Amino acid sequence: MTTTAEAGARLGTAAALVRLSHLVQHVFADVSRDHGLTPQQTHLLCLLVDGPLGMTELRRLLNLERSGVSGLVDRVERRDLIARRPDPADRRACRIALTDQGARLAEEAHQDVITRLETLLEEVRPADRTLLTAVVTQLLARDGAETGRPWLSQER
Repeated sequence: MTTTAEAGARLGTAAALVRLSHLVQHVFADVSRDHGLTPQQTHLLCLLVDGPLGMTELRRLLNLERSGVSGLVDRVERRDLIARRPDPADRRACRIALTDQGARLAEEAHQDVITRLETLLEEVRPADRTLLTAVVTQLLARDGAETGRPWLSQER
């Protein structure tokens, strides 16, 4: 019988991270589908939890072209989950904000993702969870990703 450590050594760190990424994306997609959203729509809602954002910042955070962000915002706005608001700093621009319904849905989806990921971690020892958190936090900080919006934080 192969131990977890032996399997991990055979897989390799980078390959393990890729597989973990796919697992997390799968959980996120399942939660999104359960709430009648696409993963991109859920991502948009979660990015807006901390407050309105401009289209340029959304484009950067979602890693989409201008037309992709516009189409995504249009589709989510038609569902009354977000609304365009005037940008006080630039009258030609708008900021995208959650509606009350969008905020509720973002919070529900967030909690569902956290719950499902916690379920996956149930059999991981507390010391290993702490180490995993430290390593992931270090990787995110090195890449600058930690400075983004912490929409999937545990503190909600």
